[in-house]
Order: sequence, then structure tokens, then C-alpha cells
Amino acid sequence: MPDSSAPQAAPPLWLLVLVTLSGTMAMHMFVPALPDAARGLGASAGAMQMAISLYVAGLAVGQLFYGPLSDSLGRRPMLLVGLALYTAAGLAAALAPGLYLLLGARLLQALGGCAGLALGRAMVRDTSHPETAVRQLAMLNLMVMVGPGLAPPIGGALAGAWGWRSVFVLLFVVGAATLAFAWRWLPETGRPTGNVGLRRVLGDYAVLLRSPRFVGLALGGGCATTSVYAFLAAAPFIFTHTLHQSVHAVGIYAGLLVLGMAAGNAITSRLSRRVPSAVLLRVGSSLSLASGVGLLVLVLAGGLSVASTMALMLLFTCGCGLASPAALAKAVSVDPLRIGAAAGLYGFSQMAVGAACTALAAVGGDPALAAAVVLVVAAVIAQVALTVALRYEPR
Repeated sequence: MPDSSAPQAAPPLWLLVLVTLSGTMAMHMFVPALPDAARGLGASAGAMQMAISLYVAGLAVGQLFYGPLSDSLGRRPMLLVGLALYTAAGLAAALAPGLYLLLGARLLQALGGCAGLALGRAMVRDTSHPETAVRQLAMLNLMVMVGPGLAPPIGGALAGAWGWRSVFVLLFVVGAATLAFAWRWLPETGRPTGNVGLRRVLGDYAVLLRSPRFVGLALGGGCATTSVYAFLAAAPFIFTHTLHQSVHAVGIYAGLLVLGMAAGNAITSRLSRRVPSAVLLRVGSSLSLASGVGLLVLVLAGGLSVASTMALMLLFTCGCGLASPAALAKAVSVDPLRIGAAAGLYGFSQMAVGAACTALAAVGGDPALAAAVVLVVAAVIAQVALTVALRYEPR
């Protein structure tokens, strides 16, 4: 009999990067086009920001299902279904005549796009020996970070030249190409059991949710990382309405924030062997809290400028980058028998926090004030939740 632990035939790395990027690219590329879409559809800024919060919610919910379904039915069929849904929803969004149809299309686009987000990393694990998986995952994670940094400038340039619908035309074309490439070159990398086993999956989730350590890490990790989505959703209105910048400039500013996240990740990677991860967690979340408070003070004092806003948000995202790897590593290590379930539930928590933060950032008539308040509250929750989780660390 063949060795069930041996790696399967590996898909090309460029294809794994492409399918993994599909989910997050669609979220970030539309951000600079929000004001243009709001004008075109006669919607308020708050209503249009729901196009981001619904998308993040779709990414959150979808991750809970693609993993276990791919274990049962296979990685390839589930990924092809997700990419097909993502592509069709992109076309529907480009043609949407009104706000509600656009929001519905965005939700479906997220539910399709999260297939790549959930299964790309699983395919790396399926097809790599332990000693090579780390390198492959590191490259995949780097691309996932670079992609969202490039997406806002591209979205801003498209919206400025041809209007907001052109963003979805490009996403439709990219989705169709990715689907075709996956159909042609993506092998089945898993070992489908044919048994969905939903009761077992739910049982694993229940065990994790009864662990104060895991819940603290999942909630704290989400609040310490994806709370930045509140600012990303509000950024187009802050920069164009309050700071009088162009749509194209908004895309550049949003893209630059990835540099803070990358810097935080690089620092964590460099220090992780010498500095306890608990220290990195505390420092990262504290840096984000201090930056959020600084932004709130500037908003209340009427002292916002492009330079001050970008400086504070770069520090905030650097804190996110410091905390994110440490929180994820600790969360998936809570129960060695439930690593996969922990990863899925942690991903859901991150995206659920991101969706809640983007929705709350749309409350009220001042996007800058709403975003700053959300960032501060989320950072405080992160501090409390992570402190509780660390108290349950094994001695």
C-alpha cells in the first residue's frame, strides 16, 4: 500500500500564490473606489462601507467550511467551486445596478474567494515534507502580504481612469484566468475520505471554545490584527473628504500601510528565537493601542494631516505585524490533536473581528472619529484577552 504520509504531487507555487491571493485582493482593491461607487449608486459612505464589512464576514464564515469539506471531498473540487463562484460574483458586481445587488455580489465573491485563502496553505502542507513546508509557507505568506499592498494603488488607478466598475471587471478577468489555470494544472493534493464528518468537526470546535487560553488568543489575536480593517474601510473618506487627497493617492496610502505590517513580521521573525512570544504579543498590542490613542487625540483636536495619519497608522500596523505571528502560533498549539480546527477557528475569529470593526467604523457621520474609536476599543480588548490567555499558559 502507498505511504499515506508521503507528499502528493505539488501544484506550481505561482498557482498556489494566485489562488491564495484571490480572496484578499478583491477586498483591498475595491477600497479606493468606495467614494466613487457611493456617488454612482447614490449611497451614503456608511452604506458603501458595508461592501467591505460584508466581504470580510464572508471570508470569515467560509473558512469554517472549506477546510473540513476539502478533507472529505477533495481540495481540487472545492477550490474549483470557490473560484467559479468568485468569478461569477465579480461579473455580477461589475454589472450591479444598485447598492443591494452590489452588496449581495460582494458577499458571494467573498464566499468564493476564501476557498483559495483556506486551501492554498493546506495544499502546501499536503505536498511538502516538514523541512520544506516552512519555506513554501513563508513564500506564500510573503505574497499574501505583498498582494494587498499592491491592490489599493491598482484599484485607485482603475477607479480614477474608468470608474469603480472597472475594478470588478479586472477581478472577473483575473478570477476567470485563475479558474482556467487551476482546472488545467491543479492536481488533487489531499486524500479525500468521502465522509463529511460534520459532527466531529463541530465537536473539535466546541472543545477549543471551552478553552480560555484559545478563546483569549483568538479574540485577542483578532482584535490585535484585523481591527485595522476599520481604518482601511474609512480611509477613502478620510483622505478624500477630510484631507482632500485624490482617489489615486488613497490607493497609494492604503498600500503603504502594508509596510508597517511587513516590518512587524520581520522583527518578530528575527527576534522569535531570543524573545518570548508572550513579550512580542504584549509589545505589539501595546504599540497598536498607543498609536490608536494618538490618532483619536488628533481627530478630536482637529489636527489630522496626511503625515500624522500615515505615521500613526504605520506604527499601528507594525504592532499588528508583531502580534500576529505570535498569536497564531500560540493558538494552533493549544491542542496538538486539533491543529487544523484551531487554524480554521482562529481564521474565522480574525475575519469576524475585521467585519465587526469595519461595520462599526461606518457608524456616525465622521469616518475618522469612528475608525479611531474602533481602533482604540479593539486594542483595549486585545490587551485584556491576551492577558487572560497568557495566564493559562502551561508552566
